[in-house]
Amino acid sequence: MSTEKKEKTSVRLVFMGAAGVGKTSLIQRFLQDTFDPKHRRTVEELHSREYEVGGVKVTIHIMDTSGSYSFPAMRKLSIQNGDAFALVYAVDDPDSLEAVKSLREEILEVKEDKFPPIVVVGNKIDRRGERRVSSGDVLSTVELDWNNSFLEASAKDNENVVEVFQELLQQANLPSKLSPVLRRRRETFPKDANHRPPMNKANSCLIS
Repeated sequence: MSTEKKEKTSVRLVFMGAAGVGKTSLIQRFLQDTFDPKHRRTVEELHSREYEVGGVKVTIHIMDTSGSYSFPAMRKLSIQNGDAFALVYAVDDPDSLEAVKSLREEILEVKEDKFPPIVVVGNKIDRRGERRVSSGDVLSTVELDWNNSFLEASAKDNENVVEVFQELLQQANLPSKLSPVLRRRRETFPKDANHRPPMNKANSCLIS
């Protein structure tokens, strides 16, 4: 019987952050390679996609949470069910970075874990003249003090979006036989963001 049993797993990635920082835009850019400049309020949306990684089917659930509506019970449930968290702020909005700090505290509290899988994402780096948050300051806080990962991205320009999801998947609680596959494929990506493969090629890191 065990020979017929196919290993199947699912991972839930939770995107959290203040209103208008681009959580939905990052998710839409990753899933559909589209960008809508109009901000619309999200209450809560769950996107699910099935990929095959190394011959194993993996369902990736992406939870897009609200930055506008304050539903503590809903937020707590999202944290309880999450395997890895993207805490998103906008580089032109210092207040949104403060929101990331309090959300991280909440994750630590709900998960009762000092080192939950968290990727801090500074979005909207396309707004070059409007930056108000220093990447160096955030990097030292996130990587040295928090021991979490940090990436800057632009959903608008499709910069570092795939890398955000790769980092989340690498940190999520995947079966051990999957992790090396993702890690190996991740290393085949050029380190230089200017020479990144186009979206459809980059997605092959998941689809095999």
